Amino acid sequence: MSNLYNDLAEVYEAMYATFIDYKLEYELYESFLDKFNKKKLLEIGCGTGSLAKHFIRNNYEYCGLDMSADMLKIAKEKNPNTPFVQGDMRSFKLANQIESVLITGRTISYLVENNHVLSSFKCIHNVLTEKGLFCFDFIDANEFIPYVNKTNSITHKAEFKNKNYIRKSIWEPNILSNWHLNWSSTYYEEQQGNLIEIGKDSAKVRAFTKDEILLFLNLTNFKVNDIFKRKTYAFPTYMVIAEKVI
Repeated sequence: MSNLYNDLAEVYEAMYATFIDYKLEYELYESFLDKFNKKKLLEIGCGTGSLAKHFIRNNYEYCGLDMSADMLKIAKEKNPNTPFVQGDMRSFKLANQIESVLITGRTISYLVENNHVLSSFKCIHNVLTEKGLFCFDFIDANEFIPYVNKTNSITHKAEFKNKNYIRKSIWEPNILSNWHLNWSSTYYEEQQGNLIEIGKDSAKVRAFTKDEILLFLNLTNFKVNDIFKRKTYAFPTYMVIAEKVI
C-alpha cells in the first residue's frame, strides 16, 4: 500500500481537500443511485471519509471500506457512528448483501495484476443483491500513458488550514506487463518561502483501456449500463455504471 494512506494520511487529507470537490463527486454518484433507486451502499476506497459525510447527510445507508487504518481513523472522527471496515477489496466479505458498491477516487488503479481485478470484481459480485449497482472510475491508458511518456513530472499545490503544501511527482511507465506506472512523490510544506520536506510516497499503479475493463466485467458477470469520460482534477478518466447479472 502507498505510504500516502498510512504515514501521510493527514497530508492526504490536506492535499485532496483542495483537489477534489467532494460535493460535486457526491452529486455525480447520487445521480446514479437515484436513477437505479438504490439507498444502501458500500464505498470502497473511502479514505478519510470526505465523500461519506455527504451520503450520510442525505440519509443513505452507508458503509465504507479501506485498507488503511490511519485513513479510517480520520474517517471515523469525521463521521461518528458510521460503519467503516478495514479490508482488502480483493478478498473482503460482508455480513449481508448490499444493493450498490462504489469504488471511488480511481482506487481501482491499485489493482495492478489481472487476477487482482478479477478477484475484486468477484467479491463485489458476491456482496451485491440481485441487479445490484456497481460504479467506479479508472485512468484511461490510451491518453495517460502517452502523456507521461512525454511529460513524466507533475507538481500539485494545495492550501489547507492556512498551510501551503506542494507535491512533486514522477511517473515512470512500466509497460512490460499491463499498463503499469511507478509513481514516486515528495511532499513539502512551504514555510516563509522555503520548502520543508514532510514525507515521501511511492506506489505501483495501473491505467486501463476501455476494452480491458469491459472484458473484466464480462468475465465476472456484470452488465454495463453506461461507460463515459468524465472530468477530474488531474487524470483522463472513464466512469463505469454496471449491474450484477446471474
